[in-house]
Amino acid sequence: MATKSELTQQLGVVVGFDDPRADLEQYRTPPELAAHLVHTADLQGDIDSRDVVDLGCGTGMLALGAALRGPRRVVGVDVDPDPLVTARENERRVGSASSVSWMRANATREPLSPDGETTVVMNPPFGAQAGSEHADRAFLAVTARIAGVSYSIHNADSADFVEAFAGDNGGDVTHAFRAEFELPRQFEFHHDDSRTLDAEVFRIEW
Repeated sequence: MATKSELTQQLGVVVGFDDPRADLEQYRTPPELAAHLVHTADLQGDIDSRDVVDLGCGTGMLALGAALRGPRRVVGVDVDPDPLVTARENERRVGSASSVSWMRANATREPLSPDGETTVVMNPPFGAQAGSEHADRAFLAVTARIAGVSYSIHNADSADFVEAFAGDNGGDVTHAFRAEFELPRQFEFHHDDSRTLDAEVFRIEW
C-alpha cells in the first residue's frame, strides 16, 4: 500500500475545472486533503474490496484516490458534464488499476442504489453562495440512504450540524479531523490570489 505521501504525489496530476461554476462551488479538492481522507478510510477498512461512491465528484480527485486503494468498484457522480470529461482524462493520468465509472446525475436525488458494502466519499458544496445555504444537507441525506460509512468535507465548525444530522438519520460520527482547504482565485468576486479555509472531515457510520 502506498504511503499517504506517495498517494498525495499520485493525485498531484489531477487537474481541476476548466470553467468552474460558482453556483456549484466547483473547486479542486487539494491532493493533500484528498490523500489524507482516502488514507484514513483505507486504514479503517472502508476502501478495500468495497463499492466507493464519490457524490459531486467534480474532476475526480476523491474517486481517483479511492481507486488507487483496491476498491471493488468506484463510481463518480456529478450533475455537470464538463468536469466529467476532465475526470476521465484525470483517470488516464493517474493510471489506477481500478477503473472508475463516471455518471452524470444529480447527486442529491439518489442517483444509484449500490448492492454491496458502500463507502461514500465527498466534498459537497459548503453552501457559501446565496441560495445554496445548507447544500451539504442534501448530500448527507442521500448518503444516509446508500452508504454503510461515509467521509465528507465540510466547512469549519460544522460538527454540531453533522452530528445532529447523523443522529437523526441513524448515523454516528466516529472520527473527525480538521483540515485546510486552499481556494485559488477563480471567480470575479474573489479579491485575493488564494485563500485558505478551515474545514472539517467527518467519518460517519450509517
